[in-house]
Amino acid sequence: MPHAIKLYHHPLSGHSHRVQLLLSLLGLPTELIKIDLAKGEHKTPAFLALNAFGQVPVLDDQGTVLSDSNAMLVYLAKTYGTASWKPQDPLAEARVQRWLSVAAGQLAYGPAAARLVTVFGAAFNADEVITRAHALLKVMDRELAGSAYLAGPEPTIADVANYSYIAHAPEGNVSLHDYPHVRAWLQRIEALPGFVPMVRTAVGLQAH
Repeated sequence: MPHAIKLYHHPLSGHSHRVQLLLSLLGLPTELIKIDLAKGEHKTPAFLALNAFGQVPVLDDQGTVLSDSNAMLVYLAKTYGTASWKPQDPLAEARVQRWLSVAAGQLAYGPAAARLVTVFGAAFNADEVITRAHALLKVMDRELAGSAYLAGPEPTIADVANYSYIAHAPEGNVSLHDYPHVRAWLQRIEALPGFVPMVRTAVGLQAH
């Protein structure tokens, strides 16, 4: 039996979920190890030895330890996935990289931050991060009008990196109502073999 890859995670972390999702889409045996953020387990010396930034997720593949969720997606796709998940063609790879940057930038400071306000009580300006979220969603919706997935006709790690926080944007009071192409994209990802959802939280627009 193949070895299990350890994923130190939190079930409400979108960063954790994107890695869990790719592990499942690739059919890789996974051992999920929950880190209790409320109890500060991510700041203990044992965890800081795995990730000096004190953040989930952390991946341990038989002693190869990685932090940063997008870095994990690259590693998993190139180590275990078919080339379609992380294309090698320079232009295709650049398109994927663009959306990994969006996931670390506009997504993190828009939909993800808006959800942090409602789910974790983060002290962001809600109006500001919700406005940023809609600016991103408008661009995504326009681009997805002409493409099944973010970086082209097939799913890549670009989609996996952005899925979780877009799917859960309503928890942060960010409505997806005006973005039909984004909603259709979410449904395409959810229909992929091996898809696993992230736990939904009854806050924001999800509370109604």
